[in-house]
Amino acid sequence: MINIKESNELSPLNHSCAHLLAQAVKNLYPKAFFWVGPVIEEGFYYDVYLGDDSITEEDLIKIEKEMKKIAKDNKKIIKLELNKEDALIMFKEDPYKIDLINNLENPEIITAYKQDNFIDLCKGPHVEFTKEIKYFKLLKVSGAYFKGDSKNKMLQRIYGVCFKTEEALNEHLKFLEEAKKRDHRKIGKELDLFCFSDLVGPGLPLFTPKGTTIKDELQRAVEEICRKYGFEKVSTPHLANIKLYEISGHASKFSEELFHATSQKGHELVMKPVQCPHQTQIFASKIRSYRDLPIRYMESEKQYRAEMPGAVSGLSRVYAITCEDGHSFCTVDQVKQEVINMVNIIKDFYSSLGLWGNHWVSLSLRDYSSPEKYIGDPKDWDLCEKMLEEVSNELGLEAKRCEGEAALYGPKLDFIFKDAMGREIQIPTVQLDFATAKRFDLTYVTKENTKEHPVMVHRAILGSYERFLVLLIEHFAGAFPLWLSPVQVNIIPVNNDYHLVYCIDLKNLLLDNNIRVALDDRNEKLGYKMRESQTQKIPYTIIVGDREKDNNIISYRKYGNEDTVSVDTDKFIDTLITAIKNKQ
Repeated sequence: MINIKESNELSPLNHSCAHLLAQAVKNLYPKAFFWVGPVIEEGFYYDVYLGDDSITEEDLIKIEKEMKKIAKDNKKIIKLELNKEDALIMFKEDPYKIDLINNLENPEIITAYKQDNFIDLCKGPHVEFTKEIKYFKLLKVSGAYFKGDSKNKMLQRIYGVCFKTEEALNEHLKFLEEAKKRDHRKIGKELDLFCFSDLVGPGLPLFTPKGTTIKDELQRAVEEICRKYGFEKVSTPHLANIKLYEISGHASKFSEELFHATSQKGHELVMKPVQCPHQTQIFASKIRSYRDLPIRYMESEKQYRAEMPGAVSGLSRVYAITCEDGHSFCTVDQVKQEVINMVNIIKDFYSSLGLWGNHWVSLSLRDYSSPEKYIGDPKDWDLCEKMLEEVSNELGLEAKRCEGEAALYGPKLDFIFKDAMGREIQIPTVQLDFATAKRFDLTYVTKENTKEHPVMVHRAILGSYERFLVLLIEHFAGAFPLWLSPVQVNIIPVNNDYHLVYCIDLKNLLLDNNIRVALDDRNEKLGYKMRESQTQKIPYTIIVGDREKDNNIISYRKYGNEDTVSVDTDKFIDTLITAIKNKQ
């Protein structure tokens, strides 16, 4: 999937199309006011205030028609340079533009673009003539608070996209249609994986038995790999004194995202936004020797971020995040091997999902022009960045240097994977941190009987379970690998009167072998139950009739396959056990 915002060809075109949209809306709704209309990865949007009027999905066709009419007039798009006083006069009727002008960082030179009688503020660049804006589509309309603040007025946000050719546009629309089919919210509901409740609150997902099974299997898989590299499981509370995060630096970084928890008994606590500060206190709980290092902790637990209400969406952005997190406390000499170990963990885990190899790696470094953004000694930063570059070279990661992408406390290796739709998503990460141990005065006793600060190496293999499930659901379109599927086998009796008892025995046999199994004993037609099993994307559907019952065999269909295969029952179970164990 192309990133339109970063495309030198498509970004100006979509910028211009956003202005074309605004002009069409102004023609159709003369009282409209406009906030911002930026280019984004997926195209563009424009935030519009229409007073008592509202735009529906059906109205988008009417707006598109007006846009095409304006484009055909082939007006030249002219860049204007204004001072602040002139800009305020020009846009005096639009309170949203006035607010924008008054809050510009550099108001000395303000640029606007004019096409016919329509003028709009913008940095640009734009195409030269409106006729170049031919192949576009308005995609949807939604609500958005002015400046993202729920205390402000609700605006209407119109999304669209524009391409150079009709073929490219049609290809993109096909992609969007396929993405809609794979939408994790749609599939999650169809497969009964998770839900939300107004009583519980938005951004707080509830995982059903099936969704919890997937989460548990993922946790089991990642912990199994991590144990091989010496990680031990810990558990820390959801609350802490805010002083913990003031020392770590997270209180200032996440100041607007902290959930505060109070009680009538005088408690003043904070819901944890991250897990590393808690784990530092396990390390600090007793004297440590160089002989103890590396000490490796892993944890899968909730953390909390007060996201903007309008930003919360499905599992992609939530308030309660189940984070898979790990930290190594080690000496400087041990850092490189720790990073290598963590890269190997990432490789093992993503190979089990068939995703390894379809990725690239970012060497995420400081923004050297803004050192105030980070904590820690610049010399430590130099050393950390050098180590990560060496690991990248030695392991053949071919990491791209990305300045300004480092964490608060250190540089990192970020792994960016492509899903089945070609969309990029960054989840696993390995981060070096010389600063946090010093902030908490964590020490170990050296061979020389002196005290030294350990280095912390942070790692996340699957990151947040919620965001990772978005990737998995949409990548596999709900047809999970056998080892991960919440129901691995579905048994359907041809006739309940004759075959149900045998099916119950077969179900118990599969359960005894730790195979997740369902028995569909509803009084429905066989064809209906078979279709239902396919709709639920269950890997194996077993059909039991006289032949299967009398000969102790299993007849099954694999998901997505119309062929029925018959095998010995023991052989079938052995095949499944092997496939599950090897995560085939």
